Amino acid sequence: MKVLVVGSGGREHALAWKIAQSKLADKIFCAPGNGGISDQAECIDIKADNIFGLLEFAHSEKIDLTVVGPEAPLAAGIVDQFRSHKLNIFGPVKKAAQLEGSKVFSKELMAKYDVPTAAFKVFDNADEANRYIEKNGAPCVVKADGLAQGKGVVVAGTVDEAKAAVTLMMQKNAFGDAGRRIIVEDCLAGEEASIIVLTDSREVIPLASSQDHKRIFDNDAGPNTGGMGAYSPAPVVTDNLFKEIMDKVIYRTIDGLAKEGIKYNGVLYAGIMITKDGPKVLEFNVRFGDPETQAILPRLNSDLLEAMLAVSSDNLSKLVKAGGLKWVSRSCVSVVCASGGYPGNYEKGKLISGLDEARKLPDIVVFHSGTKKQEEKYFTSGGRVLGVTGLGNTIKEAITNTYNAVKKISFDGMHYRTDIAKKSLGTVL
Repeated sequence: MKVLVVGSGGREHALAWKIAQSKLADKIFCAPGNGGISDQAECIDIKADNIFGLLEFAHSEKIDLTVVGPEAPLAAGIVDQFRSHKLNIFGPVKKAAQLEGSKVFSKELMAKYDVPTAAFKVFDNADEANRYIEKNGAPCVVKADGLAQGKGVVVAGTVDEAKAAVTLMMQKNAFGDAGRRIIVEDCLAGEEASIIVLTDSREVIPLASSQDHKRIFDNDAGPNTGGMGAYSPAPVVTDNLFKEIMDKVIYRTIDGLAKEGIKYNGVLYAGIMITKDGPKVLEFNVRFGDPETQAILPRLNSDLLEAMLAVSSDNLSKLVKAGGLKWVSRSCVSVVCASGGYPGNYEKGKLISGLDEARKLPDIVVFHSGTKKQEEKYFTSGGRVLGVTGLGNTIKEAITNTYNAVKKISFDGMHYRTDIAKKSLGTVL
């Protein structure tokens, strides 16, 4: 069968890489793809938000399944469009995609259906938001309502920082329409984990747990990014805690959507803060996480394409009866190599060296995020450039293997965190 993967990042490279291992996949396309994805798929020059162009391509190439990577086309209704043209696609419809596309929708749904999350208040007026912040104090979290490429969240340690975030979003319009409404919520303390599931709205199959590292610098310092690395499994998610998250977060959310008349097919991602009062939702995403996907899929010992087809055809019960997805017992760590200056301004077009040496190491795969291929050479073309990923029999071995590979790679201004997954060493060796 023919598969089209939509997107251009490390997540999409990991998806194409895993789908290519399926016995069902005859031909994989990726739109627009990147330099590294061309090893697994034919890259097509159609942007991920060009829904009409993607629709036209899927028709002309007789694509059997389209897999949507990023959130923007999902929020814009690509699934609705494809289905109206009788084209098979993996992902939630536009109404369901509001879970990520609108933080206000998400928080209000959680409040209505008793999904644990931080206390919050919604504002469409900057002065009112500032008065609330002055009254309630800090720390607090200020969030733009709409999509902001993972950068519309400010964890403010002081009242002044919180008010500066309000100014940035609502008065300076740093995120455009996404910041017309904001949420100010309590700042949760604890350890984060990512729980990602496949669902056809009736059945749910979880993926392996993982943990993302959002801040740009070691020890979780500096501004938030799209993610600087991840590892799987996350030892903080014990069996009992996992069951609690499934019961109180995943099932309540899917059931709540159904009660609102919204059927959810695709991936549901819950960013969880494990607090002293139990797990609480930080955010929902309606697609595979990036970079969590890069740390999860190398551990998957099942046919991902088969599972996606089951989700898109409302037939997940068959896979559930067969025992769900199978996982290797090994650990996986993925470290993001980013451009100097990211998540702020950065330069592109830097020659990347050492990729062949890194890939030759055992248990290593290098996922490309922001790269361009020219005459068999790779150059940087984004903020997050590579996701260097390694397996190990223990988390400690996976860390060692991954950083040994990272040290083989270089480009001008390359930056990476040196502590990805190291917080897990106190829990599991």
